[in-house]
Amino acid sequence: MDSLILARMQFGANISFHILFPTITIALGWVLLYLKLRFNASGDERWMQAYNFWVKVFALSFALGVVSGITMSFQFGTNWPGFMEQVGNIAGPLLAYEVLTAFFLEAAFLGIMLFGHNRVSDGVHTLATFLVAFGTTMSAFWILVLNSWMHTPVGFEIRDGVAHATDWWAIIFNPSMPYRLTHMLLASGLTVAFLMAGLSAFRWLRNDRGADVAVGLRTGIAMGAILIPLQILAGDMHGLNTLEHQPAKVAAMEANWETRSNVPLVLFAIPNEETRTNDFEIAVPDGASLILKHSSNGVVPGLNEFGDKAPPVLPVFFGFRIMVGIGVLMLLVSWYAAYRMLRHGDIHRSLAYALVVMAFSGWVATLAGWYVTEIGRQPWLVTGVLKTADAAGPVAASAIALTLTLYLLLYAALTAAYLSALFYLAGKAGRERDTGTRLPQAVPGIGQTVGDVQIAAPEVR
Repeated sequence: MDSLILARMQFGANISFHILFPTITIALGWVLLYLKLRFNASGDERWMQAYNFWVKVFALSFALGVVSGITMSFQFGTNWPGFMEQVGNIAGPLLAYEVLTAFFLEAAFLGIMLFGHNRVSDGVHTLATFLVAFGTTMSAFWILVLNSWMHTPVGFEIRDGVAHATDWWAIIFNPSMPYRLTHMLLASGLTVAFLMAGLSAFRWLRNDRGADVAVGLRTGIAMGAILIPLQILAGDMHGLNTLEHQPAKVAAMEANWETRSNVPLVLFAIPNEETRTNDFEIAVPDGASLILKHSSNGVVPGLNEFGDKAPPVLPVFFGFRIMVGIGVLMLLVSWYAAYRMLRHGDIHRSLAYALVVMAFSGWVATLAGWYVTEIGRQPWLVTGVLKTADAAGPVAASAIALTLTLYLLLYAALTAAYLSALFYLAGKAGRERDTGTRLPQAVPGIGQTVGDVQIAAPEVR
């Protein structure tokens, strides 16, 4: 493999690891605020017990997100210097806004959120929780502004081969930004919903039936059941926006080779780029035209129309189906779990195991969707402006291969450690809660016997 492919693999590995943790913290910050407000309103300790458990998950996820984000930024200067050289006038300020308005806000108030309960007033602690949640969302906003602009660039002009901003409002609110932001925020919400339901179900299976477990279980199931239909709607709108601005990506998602009407919806196939056909195809007649054009006669663009500017088909095609397939599973599991909770007020063991298995389904769906988005943009780094190959730096393939291997080993170890820590916290939470709420025993008096030991009067010297 040449240095370009290795550099792409390295950045892909880095961002794949990094995105796992903001996907949790973006929505979990707001869930923590909800738990805190419920405690403030009711005084019921179960809400604070749930808060105390999930704030640990937030802190762990936040720490790994920060560490992995730092190494990602270094690659702009090493492997991809052409990116900042050509579009740095736009990318640089957007990344700076993310640091100034989001990261500093999170870092400043995270300590109060983690350690301030019982040290500051409830109002100050609640405010700190809100500001951290707001900071995570602002971080997502600015990153997605930049990413969306790279897909649908507007509000700039090229002077001497360098992009210069002419309209910052157009850059920020570029054509795909509202759809990508909504899609990502809902993806974060679903990731947290199934993580909460899954870890709570794990605790339930370990006979931890505390009130805070029920809070996490009900909150996760309710979030999942509410958000998944909204995500399906947002995904449809995002797909139509992508069809308008990046038709080659949609053609790859559907493995549609010829521009035509009455395009079938391909449920399964193995796209063959050599023959420009699909092997072992299973399809629904007119399905793609109905979904994308809302008409069976709708004309859908084909890959052959784009020549060498078409993206790789296989990863985009299967990535999209993995994302959609997990979305369907989320819908079925969350709705059945919600029905079970409403009808019986509890879950059964089979459902609990299913929720544990689905605990990290949000991660898989997010990564699959991210690969569809980013690989589907190729060969462009900034659509129509900068090709990926033109932004790569003159780094030896052997050097990139070495650091890529080290990254992969480190990320595998950190992921295993993170998952182990989560399940350790889940197993330990019940014991800590029981210890913290146990009533103190009466102190034995002098002359009384405890077991085989008699309490004697202290010796006076």
